[in-house]
Amino acid sequence: MVEEIQTGNIRISDDVVATIAGLAALETPGIAAMSGGISEGFAKRLSGKNVQRGVSVEVGQVEAAVDLRVIVLYGSKIQDVCRELQLNVREAVENMTGLRIVEVNVKVEGVSFKEDEAASIDDPTRVK
Repeated sequence: MVEEIQTGNIRISDDVVATIAGLAALETPGIAAMSGGISEGFAKRLSGKNVQRGVSVEVGQVEAAVDLRVIVLYGSKIQDVCRELQLNVREAVENMTGLRIVEVNVKVEGVSFKEDEAASIDDPTRVK
């Protein structure tokens, strides 16, 4: 005997997927930060909605696509960092949501010079 039970639908919010992807991205070695971009700043001001910085997602019933805008640490091999980023984001989103990730697109929008920023703060001879 086959018994079919309908329990309802499960829908995972775009914001949830974007948050998971953003956290996984920031945990990737070589990623300094996420890049918000100009249009995202306008969206925050106009809508008041908390837009996930540097992450755009399209979520369907069983699959999703992720677009990331990142800042890479100076001295890192950008290709290697981005491939690791794609793997980390894919694994995190698939494991936590059960969605199949069809693509993770990465746009490198800058390079961070962390050591230079710290040196300028500590150097009393620098003009502030």
